[in-house]
Amino acid sequence: MMSNRFRGLLAKTFAAAAMAAALSLSTYAAPAWAAAAAPVTKTPAPKILVIDRAAILSQSKVGQDIARQVRAYTEAAEKEFKGESDALKRERTQLEQQAAILSADAKKQKLAAFQKQAEAFQAKVQHRQELIQGGVIKARQQVEQALGPILQGVMAERGANLLLDRNVVILGTVDVDVTPVVIARLNKKLPAVKVDLVMPPANMLQQQPPAQ
Repeated sequence: MMSNRFRGLLAKTFAAAAMAAALSLSTYAAPAWAAAAAPVTKTPAPKILVIDRAAILSQSKVGQDIARQVRAYTEAAEKEFKGESDALKRERTQLEQQAAILSADAKKQKLAAFQKQAEAFQAKVQHRQELIQGGVIKARQQVEQALGPILQGVMAERGANLLLDRNVVILGTVDVDVTPVVIARLNKKLPAVKVDLVMPPANMLQQQPPAQ
């Protein structure tokens, strides 16, 4: 029903966007440096190291800096769009109250005009969300560029030939998690990065369900 269309629109648009999916290092394809290793001519005995990719961003200085900027952009957008959202809700309420006394043609025209305004507003909010998402993707690429040499260095120091995300490890008896070392080195190398409002690549746009 139209009465539910804009309930929680801003919360739906921004709360689930850019933070969980866009900030997770595991949500996209492996970075270029991961595929650039020299080919192995024979199968060596595996020596495995483990990292927690989600923890790297949630606990590192640069990851926390990205999250802080995303929160600031989100809060600013919610404040910016609140007035227009409230006005649409009031107009919707008035239309519902007038529905019983309007002629069929008048009701149809008013509903069409309201629908046009509502869709324009939703498109505006969606565009801002995409800009935030694009900024996170761009910032994350800079984090990956800094992480590549760090991970390769840790593997070389420990004689490892395989690096796994902790999420794919089902059972292990030896603690080979080097996440704290990686975070410490990332903090020194890249403590902060600017999140710019830019459009993300088309293939990385998160499709949002329409408001109900």
